[in-house]
Amino acid sequence: MLDTKLLKKLCLLDGISGDERTVRELIIDEIKDYADSITVDNLGNIIVHKKGRNRAKGRLMLSAHMDEVGLLITDITSDGYLKFDEVGGIDRRILPGKSVTVGNNKVCGVIGIKPVHLSKGDESKKIPELSDMYIDIGAESRENALEYVSYGDSVNFVSDFTENSGTITSKALDDRFGCLVLIELIKSELEYDADFVFAVQEEVGLRGAKVAAYSVDPEFALVVETTTAADVPNIEESRQVCSLSDGAVISVMDRRTIYDKEMITLAFECAEKIGVKAQYKRAVAGGNDAGVIHSSRSGVRTLALSLPCRYLHSPNCVVNKSDCESVLMLARELANRIAGGKLSVKENKNDNFSQ
Repeated sequence: MLDTKLLKKLCLLDGISGDERTVRELIIDEIKDYADSITVDNLGNIIVHKKGRNRAKGRLMLSAHMDEVGLLITDITSDGYLKFDEVGGIDRRILPGKSVTVGNNKVCGVIGIKPVHLSKGDESKKIPELSDMYIDIGAESRENALEYVSYGDSVNFVSDFTENSGTITSKALDDRFGCLVLIELIKSELEYDADFVFAVQEEVGLRGAKVAAYSVDPEFALVVETTTAADVPNIEESRQVCSLSDGAVISVMDRRTIYDKEMITLAFECAEKIGVKAQYKRAVAGGNDAGVIHSSRSGVRTLALSLPCRYLHSPNCVVNKSDCESVLMLARELANRIAGGKLSVKENKNDNFSQ
């Protein structure tokens, strides 16, 4: 069963790229009694080894990222307004009017733009540039603002975690849901040994996973992610990427990775075997930590297993509970099959076929 209480804790923590400390602390607290080893590297990745009942026949690494998109304070005006830039990919259209918190003190603010009744011509119809926006914390001057915030402070969306019988709405489901899946697997009795990575800085260039994959040196990788669902009005079916309630999403190719074909086939076989839904990602778009994992060292056979999500990278992502269960169950089955030797590995990485 999906642990929605833990998922809520994970999602409501603030942890934009480069500032994942609170997320890391919660994850370590959750897994410390179940893991055989836990290390934190220089970038802040959590690298975990968990022994199974049997020694793995293929070295498997499961990966999810801890960071979420957000904003960063870059300047403070003389009259106390905060200027900012984005951390990760954010649609500018969603920003005006959003409530945010700034810095470790969680100073409340709101993202503002020029009032519509003062806009001229087509100004009110255009999407404002980030440079035209500001955060209002009620400060009267730069000096007054600096009593509460600092240059370089993280800015996080204010969001609630809500659920009904079918869906969950929250910020940071990308990729705190993936973190939940890895936590659940670490807490369980594994059939085979496996390594787990909770990566930092995915949203700004897959940076944490790059060094973690080098350290772990796996033969196989399963990246548990969240991906865009565009099953909304005015989008033709062929462009909807994936759909809520149709199960776990299996990617064939994205902007960073062409996925292992045998692993793709195995994923659908496993889904059929355990009776969960799975769907193809119907677009070549986006990217995730697989982009650096699959090309680490001498190469890693890699698959992305994703949760379909509407309104990705916003304060209110929407996912389907049955899809969550499908991803969790399929990740467990795939881990057992891959680590158990279902797919072959090259016996000698130094084979030389030259005459």
